[in-house]
Amino acid sequence: MIEKELAAARQASYALLDLSAEQIDSLLRQLSDALEANTDAILQANSIDLSRMDPTDSRYDRLLLSAERLKAIANDTRNVASLPSPLGKVLSECVRPNGMTIRKVSVPFGVIGVIYEARPNVTVDVFSLCLKAGSAVLLKGGKEAAQSNEATVRVIHEVLHRNGLPEALCTLLPNDREATTEMLNAVGQVDLVIPRGSRRLIDYVRDNAKVPVIETGAGICHVYIDEDADLKQASDIIYNAKTRRPSVCNSLDCVVVHKKQLPNLAEVCAPLAVAQGNKKSVVIYADELAYQALQGHYPADLLELARPEHFGLEFMDYKMAIRTVDSFEDAVQYVQEHTSHHSESIVSRNERHCQRYLRVIDAACVYQNLPTSWTDGAQFGFGAEIGISTQKLHARGPMALPEITTYKYIVVGNGQVRS
Repeated sequence: MIEKELAAARQASYALLDLSAEQIDSLLRQLSDALEANTDAILQANSIDLSRMDPTDSRYDRLLLSAERLKAIANDTRNVASLPSPLGKVLSECVRPNGMTIRKVSVPFGVIGVIYEARPNVTVDVFSLCLKAGSAVLLKGGKEAAQSNEATVRVIHEVLHRNGLPEALCTLLPNDREATTEMLNAVGQVDLVIPRGSRRLIDYVRDNAKVPVIETGAGICHVYIDEDADLKQASDIIYNAKTRRPSVCNSLDCVVVHKKQLPNLAEVCAPLAVAQGNKKSVVIYADELAYQALQGHYPADLLELARPEHFGLEFMDYKMAIRTVDSFEDAVQYVQEHTSHHSESIVSRNERHCQRYLRVIDAACVYQNLPTSWTDGAQFGFGAEIGISTQKLHARGPMALPEITTYKYIVVGNGQVRS
């Protein structure tokens, strides 16, 4: 039972209402320093989690922390501290004919629950953003990252305690299904739940929640190589989108290629076959035409004939599919039918095709001559993100500070009464 934790988080959220933006920013900077000071302890806890996971598991990279990654997390936290406060902003204002002033003002949600899987970096990202946005946070991490999350939350609690603030501003819930169920049913205690993870997790949260949910959807991302694409550009974009970090949601899953580019497909895909540094070679599941174009030009042990289930699949690994289309319109139709509404890209020098693709593809982020790897709150200038929303209500795309606030109307008068 987590009723006490839920009630404590609600009570703690009220303490934030009296904190100034300067106090919150100071706390975040202190947390950044504390994370770096506790690097050894956090990495030791992370090593325990890693020892329980097969290194070949596609989630291993998501789970892995290093001194470099912890420093980046700390710097992201400092970056959040440097951003303008999203609270107290007057979104609109009007004076009614009777002299009454109505202001629409940004305010905190109150208590935000975030459910995530084997990504311990999310713990700090989520806490820093929620704190900056004036909300207490309930963290429901996966069992794979249990030790890492506990070690990180201990550091957060130390900083909160040092500043005379309740530890319940950051509550790490038990990593069992029962805690998830209780949080999803905590009407009146939890104002918003955000799931981050697999399609299975997101579907479960959406189907079982009684509290409001913002979906951060699975990323099934495509890059379309048009008949007029620049080949070097296409090759660089595909390589970056697939191999930068295959386990994240903005990673490329399927290349859609115009049939006129099949003679050039081997050239475009060549870099994918070469393992470089910590990057592995990419397994390609190609449809029949693409398979024929690559056969003899791409390593046989990395090339397979695609099956139907390879299309519309989020691989989260050094694997991708290739689908051949007869025309630009066929490419549009294919992507529209298989997109998860996350991130989609077109590589083309045909401006008319590019503009139509950007207009008609229904995704949170649509790119022209760029890899889908750019879908990231920090890269968009938002600071550390809380997730990528694939829905259309309230928030869409990289979600940061403005998306985790709500608003209220403040109405000021001088005794006016309604007839």
